[in-house]
Amino acid sequence: MENETVSVSDKTKDRSEKEYKDMINRLSRIEGQVRGIKGMVEKNAYCTDILVQVAAVNAALNSFNRVLLANHIKTCVTQDIKDGKEETVDELIQTLKKLMK
Repeated sequence: MENETVSVSDKTKDRSEKEYKDMINRLSRIEGQVRGIKGMVEKNAYCTDILVQVAAVNAALNSFNRVLLANHIKTCVTQDIKDGKEETVDELIQTLKKLMK
């Protein structure tokens, strides 16, 4: 199941070049951090050193989520509400519930 992506929606979003590049750059940095953690495990690094790096990855992913969520609310959710698609609010609530587990 490695490298599989899970899509729960058929919806797509057009992103600006800047937004796209920013997201890809953030994800590339996170990917590099995860590879670094793997290398630490392979080299039998001390547990607390690994845990500190895992915490850094978690913080980076949380930051990515905050930016993505803010952009989603400012664009997709706002536009859907303007278009009368009130179900988008319910979708947002369900998404927030998943993020807050």
